[in-house]
Amino acid sequence: MNGAGRTRWSALEGSHELYNVGHLYEAAVAHVQATGKKTLLNVALKNADLLLNTFGPGKLVAVPGHEEIEMGLVKLYRVTNHKPYLDLAKFFIDMRGRADLRKLYVGGHNHAQHVPTHHDSLYFQDNVPVVQQTEAQGHAVRAGYLYAGMTDVDAVMGSRTYRAALDKIWRNTADQKMYLTGGVGAHRSGENFGDNYELPNQSAYAETCAAVAQMLWNHRMFLLTGDARYLDVFERMLYNGFLAGVSVSGDRFFYPNPLAADGKEKFNMGQATRAEWFGTSCCPTNVVRVLPSLPGYVYAVDGPNVFVNHFMAGDAAFSVGKNKLSVSQKTNYPWSGAVKLTVNPEKPGPLTLRVRIPGWAQNRPVPGDLYRYENGTSEKISLKINGQETPLRLENGFAVLNRTWKRGDVVELELPMPVRRVVAHEQVAANRGRVALERGPVVYCVEGVDNGGTVSQVAVSEKTSFQPVAAPDFVATAMLLKARDGERTFTAIPYHLWSHRGPGEMAVWLPKK
Repeated sequence: MNGAGRTRWSALEGSHELYNVGHLYEAAVAHVQATGKKTLLNVALKNADLLLNTFGPGKLVAVPGHEEIEMGLVKLYRVTNHKPYLDLAKFFIDMRGRADLRKLYVGGHNHAQHVPTHHDSLYFQDNVPVVQQTEAQGHAVRAGYLYAGMTDVDAVMGSRTYRAALDKIWRNTADQKMYLTGGVGAHRSGENFGDNYELPNQSAYAETCAAVAQMLWNHRMFLLTGDARYLDVFERMLYNGFLAGVSVSGDRFFYPNPLAADGKEKFNMGQATRAEWFGTSCCPTNVVRVLPSLPGYVYAVDGPNVFVNHFMAGDAAFSVGKNKLSVSQKTNYPWSGAVKLTVNPEKPGPLTLRVRIPGWAQNRPVPGDLYRYENGTSEKISLKINGQETPLRLENGFAVLNRTWKRGDVVELELPMPVRRVVAHEQVAANRGRVALERGPVVYCVEGVDNGGTVSQVAVSEKTSFQPVAAPDFVATAMLLKARDGERTFTAIPYHLWSHRGPGEMAVWLPKK
């Protein structure tokens, strides 16, 4: 294996062995849950037992060079109830940055370069103990997996060991280091976070795997807290920074996801457009595992509370206390803000349905002040139960519907979707004097192929009007934007659909006129 040492476990910083077996554990758990068969699980447990005999107090004190195994070990614990797996996950987390107990991965941060590399402990989140970390730093994928693992351990152990650090790191990420698309990672060199408000567009890294890691972390933070702001961030990543990583045909991929392109720079691992595959194939395979898992993110149950986290057409069934409940959801979200939920309890009974009202529908594109809408809207959110308008009572970003439910009860939600102009925090130098376009949770961009071969002439003023239109010749389900400002016109497309028609210019952030 590339980066492996002369003896086993001797060069973990350069090896992906523990990262790979972490994915094995997750696959094994998914396999047994889907099939009831333990064939793959037995293989995973045999490997995990090897690690129990190798790592820990009084044994080898070391940490993975690339985090991920922490989540895998927690999942093994959840299906086996074998606490040593959970303890090993916590051990790997707690040993990071512990210079008093082990030799850290290489030296300290190279402040002259301001860019952590694989020769730097900061790159591995190994510079200080995790409970002392206060901001998102180092390799963006590694970091996201670490934070997700920390959240898992806190949740399962019922402790708040890492909560203070997680809250600080999350605020730093969401408020200062996240692209409008939800992507993270400012530097291609080192694949790492930049400084606060350092969010370049054409040179953005924003790896697809980093979006996956952030989605996993934000979902876990929601499960830990019940707060919808984490789902808002998850949704932003899902429809933009993550979904851009795979083509509509499913056979072309992005490794990085920049917010601007000149059509010439081979930014995508040697390609100036989407590529069939990569020598390091983490991004395509991550897409493959996330997309079929999405149904598991739509709902959550906590006691008598049923959370509607995301809007996706389909049917679901689960137990709520001693009652069984099925929910049918009909919607064309994110292209339409209309959502219809049909609630069918096995027997009439009380429960609390909590329906997420996205931040973007409440005039907040993100939880903090990193981005804001420049233009307001007078359109109101509509919520009806069995055809009767119902006042919005919000708790933690959810509309709370507490009543006795019976079969066939219908909840109708209408989220207005005007086109919004987004501006960035003034400290984001790359976006000063620029605006971006959003409709619902979808970020838009302009491509040269739709606009005379170039995007340089495209600008937005307060007088620019937008008309959402269907695009049957491009993607049948998507909505494009036709813009007009006097005699000038341009077309914008959903960011996740860019570069389907070969190399060319692209921009998310457009100059203001």
